[in-house]
Amino acid sequence: MTAKKTAAKKTPSAPVASPWATTTDREQQREAKRNAVLQAAAQMFNERGFHATSLDDIAARLNVSKPTLYYYVKNKDEILLQCVSKGLTMTLEGIEASRRAGGKAMDQLRACMEVYARIVTMDFGMCLIRVGDEQVPPESRRELRRLKSAIDQEFRRLVAAGVEEGSVAPCDPKMTAFVIAGALSWIGRWYQPGGAYSPEDIAQQCIRTLCEGVLRRPDAAVAPATAPARGRARPPKAAPA
Repeated sequence: MTAKKTAAKKTPSAPVASPWATTTDREQQREAKRNAVLQAAAQMFNERGFHATSLDDIAARLNVSKPTLYYYVKNKDEILLQCVSKGLTMTLEGIEASRRAGGKAMDQLRACMEVYARIVTMDFGMCLIRVGDEQVPPESRRELRRLKSAIDQEFRRLVAAGVEEGSVAPCDPKMTAFVIAGALSWIGRWYQPGGAYSPEDIAQQCIRTLCEGVLRRPDAAVAPATAPARGRARPPKAAPA
């Protein structure tokens, strides 16, 4: 009788853990580092101004060499373009979210004003206001102005809808939209993080003034002004017009 040979069963080896990141991981890491470059640049543009900030300054803040920056951006003009674009995109996305939330035109208008006021106190939104698109390369200026126009048109539409529904006093929607955007944009000029008023305090007080005006109505109760929390720094002085 022939003995059958039994094949020995081999235990599969455990897969070797690769020390190299996957393509997805590498892309995510690169995008995170690129965003860090843009964030640092926006902060320095806001603090020093665009022309007074060099790539060496941005690299120093990130503790990297200047050549490292070129792996994520082409030059300083591209950095500025991306910072301003991010500020505009954040604003448009916030306004669109407010619109989708529904409600009366005045509710949507207030929500859009809150979005705008909040974003201009953030790095990219502040950069959008303080630097301006006139310093962006000419070939990119048209696209940025198109995005700015979209924000303006949304404010005009909501003002006109508010007039129609009776929640906004009769007015010229174009001029009113200019006043609203101009007043809220100026927050980005004088706001300083860590000041006496939080971004939420600033937004609510500015929006209340824009919506209710400054004249006291005899038949209306006067709401007390919001006082800054104790221990905070004094509010920053407004920059001269």
